[in-house]
Amino acid sequence: MKVFKFGGTSVKDAESIKNVASIIKTEGANDTLVVISAMGKMTNSFEDVVDAYYNKTENLSSKLNFIEDYHRNIMSSLFHKEDAVYKDVAILFGELGWFLARNTSQRYNYVYDQIICFGELLSTKIVSAYLSKIGIENSWFDVRNCIKTDSNYRDAKVDWQLTEAIIAKKVDATKVNITQGFIAANDTENTTTLGREGSDYTAGIFAYCLNAESVTIWKDVDGVLNADPRVFTDTTLLEQISYEEAIEMAFYGASVIHPKTLQPLERKDIPLLVRSFLNSKETGTEVSKGTKLVPCIPCFIVKKNQVLVSISALDFSFMVENNISYIFQKLHDYQLKVNLIQNSAISFSVCIDTKFNKFDNFYDELKTQFKIDVQKGVDLYTVRHFDDKAIADMEAKGDSLLTQINKETLQIVVNPN
Repeated sequence: MKVFKFGGTSVKDAESIKNVASIIKTEGANDTLVVISAMGKMTNSFEDVVDAYYNKTENLSSKLNFIEDYHRNIMSSLFHKEDAVYKDVAILFGELGWFLARNTSQRYNYVYDQIICFGELLSTKIVSAYLSKIGIENSWFDVRNCIKTDSNYRDAKVDWQLTEAIIAKKVDATKVNITQGFIAANDTENTTTLGREGSDYTAGIFAYCLNAESVTIWKDVDGVLNADPRVFTDTTLLEQISYEEAIEMAFYGASVIHPKTLQPLERKDIPLLVRSFLNSKETGTEVSKGTKLVPCIPCFIVKKNQVLVSISALDFSFMVENNISYIFQKLHDYQLKVNLIQNSAISFSVCIDTKFNKFDNFYDELKTQFKIDVQKGVDLYTVRHFDDKAIADMEAKGDSLLTQINKETLQIVVNPN
């Protein structure tokens, strides 16, 4: 069996859905499980609904109307008005309305998961119906009946033993199966989610549980490149990456492969293919056992808008284990992701991500006990398999604030020009 995953960009409009159907017909019309994300930017739109609902703002109706109009416009280009999919979609919007009217929970993360899931449910209903319409027999199912998790809403942990048993029993691996990415359910049947961009992880879960031949993630790029083409003008396709190397790249922030996706695949030696849905004749990139990197060239990862923090004791004493342990606990408490660490006898520096906007609280707590120097808006460049030219190119990006080099990895924090 093969597992395919299509992200939101690949099903953003009617023509894109037709293209996905063409790929499934050519590449996987039998023995294929297809994981599909919410259409286009619909996850963002549903997040707007969550915020409007939770904060009781007046624009909730307009947010909902936008989502409904978006899906109905796509459907009007694919179906006749009397087709059954319109009823299926109306039922889903009815279920969403029922939750918004009846919910009494004040827990934001719980509310988020119960609302956000409708993006995936809608997209898969529409794609499944279109496949059936053009003669590709398929079986749609609700992934929440298969993947079971704990109740850590928005970042749920998979119950692997239960999930594997359910998937082995319920999924017919001889058919084309259509299901959702990103979402799951706990033991009380409430919706949970696997973390943002978790659809890749969903594909990995099914591949592991079904002993799949391979997983293919269909992207709008040719495969895994050695650098983000939105940032670097000269990029090269990586034909082969080992599991170990891919995990290293994901750890440092490469966005093509979700970090959690690789672990179940590596355990069963299931290759991961990254291919282009815009140019499906090309083979793309394979992540598997074997050669670390083909071709073996520098790989560049950039994280923008970071914060560089240098911390030292007020009395200029050594920064020892108890100081550093305390600082790390506070970094954890305030959900600040550490992307680089460097320490000397009297100072401890970290480059951190502040996506939850809690840095000021962290700073206010630590400034009473430490001297803290802060530089916001810096860029962190990581280069795997660097050479002299790569070092020079990174140093040209701006004023170098901190550099760290080990055998295979260069990290440099720069204040951009």
